[in-house]
Amino acid sequence: MRGLFTEAMAQAAAGVAVVTVRDGRDDLGVTVTSLTSVSLDPPLVLVGLTSTSYLTEVLLRRDRWAASLLADGQQAIASRFAAAGRPGARLLLSGAAHHRGPHSDALVVDGGVAAIEVETTQVVPAGDHTLFIAEVRNIDYVNAAKAPFVRLRGRYRPVL
Repeated sequence: MRGLFTEAMAQAAAGVAVVTVRDGRDDLGVTVTSLTSVSLDPPLVLVGLTSTSYLTEVLLRRDRWAASLLADGQQAIASRFAAAGRPGARLLLSGAAHHRGPHSDALVVDGGVAAIEVETTQVVPAGDHTLFIAEVRNIDYVNAAKAPFVRLRGRYRPVL
């Protein structure tokens, strides 16, 4: 059932984003395809992370974080943040345009289709994942002229 479930869910295209958080002097991040809009009033998003991940542990302590929705051409950034045993986010963004978000102090990837800063309002355990529901506090940028970057059938793909 598990393999068939994974294959079935791979048929749904999902936007690729990088979630980042500042934890003291360290910056952490991960590539996700689980960033979802939940509500317009108030503006809420949801992201699901593996419950045993270090980023989950940090987000349980740090309420403010950022999500950069990647554009076609940012495949290398997505791959860097998806790699196991990756170094800190600052090293992963070396050579890539980025800045600190004014609300979250988290790293924001420039050049994507959008970037938001949020504050967690609710945490929900869900199977082997933890869901973080967060209110959008700042929309750093929106660039609708760029093509979004998605994951479909286990591969990163541009939207044509």
